Amino acid sequence: MKTAPYGSWPSPLSARDAATASVRLAELQIEGGSLYWSERRPAEGGRTVVVELPLDGGVPCDRLPAGFSARTRVHEYGGGAYCALDGFVFFATFPDGRVFRQRPGVAPEPLTLPADAAYADLVPDAERRRILAVREEYRAGEEPRAAIVAIDAEAATPSAARLLHEGADFYSSPRPSPDGAHLAWLSWSHPDMPWDASEVWRAPVLRDGSLGEALCVAGGRGESLSQPAWSPDGRLLFISDRRGYWNLYRSALAAETDPDPLALEEAEYAPPQWVCGLRNHVFAGRHTVVAAATRDGIWQLRRIDARSGAVTVLPSAQTYLHSLASAASGDSGASGDAVYLVGSGPLQTNAIFRLDVVKGTLVEVYRPSGPQLDSAVVSVGEPISFPGADGGEVHAFYYPPRNPGSRGPDGEHPPLLVKSHGGPTSASDNALDLPVQFWTSRGFALVDVNYRGSSGYGRAYRRALEGRWGILDVDDCVAAARHLAQLGLADPGRLVIRGGSAGGYTALAALAFRDAFAAGASYYGVADLEGLARDTHKFESRYLDRLIGPYPDARSVYLERSPLHAADRLSCPVIFFQGLEDKVVPPNQAETMVAALRAKGVPVAYVTFPNEGHGFRNADAQTRAMEAELYFYSRVFGFAPAAPIDPVPIDPLPIENAGALQS
Repeated sequence: MKTAPYGSWPSPLSARDAATASVRLAELQIEGGSLYWSERRPAEGGRTVVVELPLDGGVPCDRLPAGFSARTRVHEYGGGAYCALDGFVFFATFPDGRVFRQRPGVAPEPLTLPADAAYADLVPDAERRRILAVREEYRAGEEPRAAIVAIDAEAATPSAARLLHEGADFYSSPRPSPDGAHLAWLSWSHPDMPWDASEVWRAPVLRDGSLGEALCVAGGRGESLSQPAWSPDGRLLFISDRRGYWNLYRSALAAETDPDPLALEEAEYAPPQWVCGLRNHVFAGRHTVVAAATRDGIWQLRRIDARSGAVTVLPSAQTYLHSLASAASGDSGASGDAVYLVGSGPLQTNAIFRLDVVKGTLVEVYRPSGPQLDSAVVSVGEPISFPGADGGEVHAFYYPPRNPGSRGPDGEHPPLLVKSHGGPTSASDNALDLPVQFWTSRGFALVDVNYRGSSGYGRAYRRALEGRWGILDVDDCVAAARHLAQLGLADPGRLVIRGGSAGGYTALAALAFRDAFAAGASYYGVADLEGLARDTHKFESRYLDRLIGPYPDARSVYLERSPLHAADRLSCPVIFFQGLEDKVVPPNQAETMVAALRAKGVPVAYVTFPNEGHGFRNADAQTRAMEAELYFYSRVFGFAPAAPIDPVPIDPLPIENAGALQS
């Protein structure tokens, strides 16, 4: 074993391998004897392909030809961009937004007219040979208009989608009943986000395909709902946090009575609805529900008897589970002994598994090709809890540096990267993430913080951030760093905070308003809260009402908590990464912050990607970002990376100056 400075360890995992192996599987569907899923491939420019696997022993095949990607900009984060019916694939495209029909062996055919619109949450209405979808229409000077629409699946030429329902600010999850007689959906309106307050509705489908009078099944103020789905007996299942956790409920047989709880526990049966097309529970036969739920950041499967309510936890090596699909789901009489799902664990990236519902066992069905990391190099994320600055409990996953071929110098502790996830109403898990291993295999420790405001720990934990964004999340990240430093697991002089989007804001706020960190990295992070409130997309346009306060009434708070207005207090090096097509956090936020730091003489680097938006999809961009960040830290902490890296300009330091910024 070779002794080498932390950060300089030779790693078998290159940035390119970490990027290309980060293939994302999601949105499983079963139709006509085949399993379908979406597969986002960084190596193909980040495009999302629909893949089909015949369940009679066939092999996977791409259903979208080169040049097409199943992607949508609805709610800006998309999701639910495809569905299958009778062997045809229907998919939404980006950036033109049209819906296409793809017959096997035939070029995709447009079904919708050219228009400034986008479609998501596509689902077949087989009874009427049409595709149901959520549509957003974009008009200059107005907020996008949301609606549920129907698209003729058999149209010979492109035509306008048929309007079925409008009136709410946002829609998702249109779901026809098994007999096609009713339609259910989820909706919410400003100023709420779907995890604040939302409603499940149902309406009869009339003979001409239009909807009759709609009835609110559940939801409203103080209750967040998600993922409505039909049971074989025509009752609605959905997830609600009315008792403090996102648990599973079903509508009562009598419409005027409250929904019945199907599974109650201190666990969350859903993530926050940032994207459309989520499916965390399915029927596997008439009386059996299979669901994925998370407790303390670890996801597990549940088998639920819909008659007795008995819940059986199915053990698994996979700690992140989602995108469930069953041939029996929604079928009034099918016998389902198998459920398909996406799973990943601390030692393996995501793959598709077949769950034997009776035995409770998982068998791998499909794994994307690409580089795999030897388990001897893998740093496993350990769940930890520690007190925040106010004494409240905070959760995180700690990853120690790990590389069997290297060790750090005697008496030294590793630099620590504090990762602040986005959202902020999102969450981290400990499933294998190769970009995390990129750092730990080179000698960095990393802690992925589920600060207060994160999902997965109940409504009270999630709502703790209301009015305190930029304070509580920052304090929790500082507490994580100091906790690990006090335990001797990190060098207190080499603490770094990094994050993307809302996590980038937390990172910048920590650098501006606290003195715990020696450096930072912001990936498309928020620097100007007022700018975000005035210049962001519809989905998040009122998000800050709860996190900060109503704008402009609380303008003074927005200014007070914006890192941009505290640049004079920031004195450590920062690197910024920004997609120039970002509509969520526009590039001017990063550019203004970079200019302020340059003017002050604080070492700063700015790396841009012309064809990337909010989140980098292309392997080239992901590779460059990882390498540039490593180069930046090598200059900050004075070590030499094991392999050459293209340098990054760091103002005001000349590139040719090889000395450390801290020297």
